[in-house]
This record gives sequence, C-alpha cells and structure tokens, in this order.
Amino acid sequence: MTSTHPLTHGRPALCAVTLIDRRTGRPHRVNGAALVALSRDPHGAAAELLAGRDARLWDARIQPLPASAR
Repeated sequence: MTSTHPLTHGRPALCAVTLIDRRTGRPHRVNGAALVALSRDPHGAAAELLAGRDARLWDARIQPLPASAR
C-alpha cells in the first residue's frame, strides 16, 4: 500500500484511495470509472477495498487531495 498521510489542522487530510491491479499497474474500473474511495481514514478505507482480495493481485494507492489542505 502506497501512502502519504498529512495532518491538516489537527485532523487527517481527505484522501483518495484507489484500488490498483498489480498485473497492469492501473486502477480497477467499474463500468469504465476508476474505483476510488474518499476518506479521512485512508488506511481503513484501503483495508476495506482490499478485504477478500488476493494481495498478490491488488494494491491500494492513497493520495491526499490538495483541496483538503486548506
């Protein structure tokens, strides 16, 4: 799991958590749209996205959203 997790004014920044297919290195898509969760608990969201999935095939990318740093 890739992560940067800054604090913003005493609380975690809003992050985008994307499910990544390790075979392609690309986001998993559902009906053409990348599967992305928004969360202030990105590690918890990543754990939920990865639950029941083969860790050899799937990863989660965590990216803080710039707008949440204001």
